[in-house]
Amino acid sequence: MRKQLVFAALAACAAACVLAVSLDAPHASQVAGPTVTIDGDDIGGVVTGARGPEAGVWVIAETTDLPTKYSKTEVATDKRNPTVNPNGPIYGSLEASADYVPVLDPMRHTASRIPVPVRDRDTSFASAQMLSEENASAYWGTEPIWTSKANVHNPMIDHRGRLWLTSRVGVNDNPAFCKEGSSHPSARLTPVQNSGRHLAMYDPGTQKTTLIRTCYSTHHLFFAEDASHTLWTSGGGPVVGWLNTKMFDETGDEARSQGWTALVLDTNGNGRRDEYVEANQPIDPMKDRRLNSGFYGVMPSPADGSIWGSSLGFPGSLVRLAPGVNPPETALAEIYEVPWGNAEAPVQGFSPRGMDVDRNGVVWVALASGHFASFDRRTCTGPLNGPTATGQHCPEGWRLYQTPGPNFKGATEGANADSHYYNWVDQFDTFGLGQNTPIVTGNGSDSLLALNPQTGQFTILRVPYPLGFFAKGLDGRIDDPRAGWKGKGLWATWGTRAPFHTEGGTSMTSKVVHFQLRPNPLAR
Repeated sequence: MRKQLVFAALAACAAACVLAVSLDAPHASQVAGPTVTIDGDDIGGVVTGARGPEAGVWVIAETTDLPTKYSKTEVATDKRNPTVNPNGPIYGSLEASADYVPVLDPMRHTASRIPVPVRDRDTSFASAQMLSEENASAYWGTEPIWTSKANVHNPMIDHRGRLWLTSRVGVNDNPAFCKEGSSHPSARLTPVQNSGRHLAMYDPGTQKTTLIRTCYSTHHLFFAEDASHTLWTSGGGPVVGWLNTKMFDETGDEARSQGWTALVLDTNGNGRRDEYVEANQPIDPMKDRRLNSGFYGVMPSPADGSIWGSSLGFPGSLVRLAPGVNPPETALAEIYEVPWGNAEAPVQGFSPRGMDVDRNGVVWVALASGHFASFDRRTCTGPLNGPTATGQHCPEGWRLYQTPGPNFKGATEGANADSHYYNWVDQFDTFGLGQNTPIVTGNGSDSLLALNPQTGQFTILRVPYPLGFFAKGLDGRIDDPRAGWKGKGLWATWGTRAPFHTEGGTSMTSKVVHFQLRPNPLAR
């Protein structure tokens, strides 16, 4: 089933989605554009704001699944090369709701499914299958509408167009090669007893799904720009894990191809990883110290090969992992807390969630304090390791941008009523606002928010209908580099876990939304 939302492009707008033009957008004169044909199966019209007609972008929402399921995130291409998979399928993830990958064909406007199996029959369901009358749903009663065991969380596409997933393979108890007494290089240093989610890979050429049991838990995943096409993951709690996908392709050996490491600070400041104390032990000036942090978001830096992760909590932090020449033995971490209670920081913030890195190595992170923040390690003036490098030692590396929209009642700053779950950096200008444009999800404002770091101004990409657009993942793809704005665009999910709570009720289904940007209102 297909439903298309079409809004006529009557205003000159180089930086807007269906609603709300950026205040500093170029070409802001009001010029009449071409007539847009609205067919019988379209919902269309002209969006008008305080400054007149607004638009310049097509938004296409595609039905992908039943109303009891939800498509949390999506992937359209390889983050490292957005020309991979041109005009190809958009893959989603249903997390705890069902054991298949929803697939959208944007050329034929059709949906299909890829089953995601588990290896062990004893794998438990990701959500409760027995509901009582006390906790029954107003819509579905005691019916267990979420029935997944694989619990696919995040999809990613590699350079060969293959789909990689964070997905449960079996029960939580790890194989022997992960545990104490194993000869595995990572297990010798940091044995891991349990892991709650692992990896899977689907090859559209062979239509085969390969399950990969990891010793570390997984949540998000991204590929490094190295010869091994190393796949780095978050969600491992006390460790960060990776898979050498080149080695796995050559050998099929899941144990040998994976590794993981504890996050260890160079507390003694000698520039190398030494024996360390645990996070709950007193500091020993002669030793390093383990961090009591884990990665939520994860992203390899294209600038220097380091691996960055966001660590939840208050005030929360960004953690940098330098693998070194022989990880895990050489892996060292650095921690940079969000400025809070820090007299040297002009703006205070807290609680990071999603994060990404631009081509220059600048890290971008969404904050619960109502900020979109960047951190540039190159601007730090003090030591980055040693006994004083404990988190609040580089306030000068942070820049916090207050996101648009009202604050909570009674709050004067740092309490935006919008909610920002994740963010993404358009490293290759797949949308039209320029390379390295950072974009954060406006989960309380039906929007994506694109920032111009030079001016501090946001361009609001809002979906006005149906109400309740709730993006949890996005990326950009270039389908045809010669086709201008028509050959590229952003893709995002309508990712709320309960689509039946949005406009449309039980008839509302998860969707994929495509954003394209006209360079001027007359562009065809």
